[in-house]
Amino acid sequence: MTAPILIDLPEAIETKRLYIRAPMPGDGSTTLASVLETWDALHETMPWARERPTLEGQEAAARRLHAAFVRREDLPMFAFLKDRKTHVACSGLHRMDWDVPRFEIGYWVRRSFEGQGYVTEVVRALAGFALAKLGAQRVEIRCSHRNVRSQRVAERCGFTLEARLRNEARETNGELRDTLVYSLLPGDSAAASL
Repeated sequence: MTAPILIDLPEAIETKRLYIRAPMPGDGSTTLASVLETWDALHETMPWARERPTLEGQEAAARRLHAAFVRREDLPMFAFLKDRKTHVACSGLHRMDWDVPRFEIGYWVRRSFEGQGYVTEVVRALAGFALAKLGAQRVEIRCSHRNVRSQRVAERCGFTLEARLRNEARETNGELRDTLVYSLLPGDSAAASL
């Protein structure tokens, strides 16, 4: 197997409406606007959204994400409209196991772009990329049993609900939650349409 750091990845993945690329130095101000606009929802659901971000903190985060991408330790991705300036969503291929290879897709969408199918478009693009270009044998989406919108994304993209892990984690408010595990494999019918 090729060492992950030697895997050449494209500069970007383009879809009908989106330009999806790795985080870069300088992205802090762009993502800060998105995080602040979506703060209430992120603060309720994302473990990393505990303290309201600053420009300096967001820029540091963008640089850490860029470094992780370069080292192939995580493959975070930012989605922009085709103008390459308007930030829409954050996603990526996370918690990977390069030996399988297996990846988990995570995502959140900027409040002003909710309900317009952008997350579904990103997930389809990343799942297709993982299967076709990275040789993924398994792509997962994991979410809280309370996160109905995330469940709908997995279902629209053809992922199969495999498990409900009862009392598996805690929500950011401390409540116990069940984790739903969805998967997509190369032989699944939905994989052929990506």
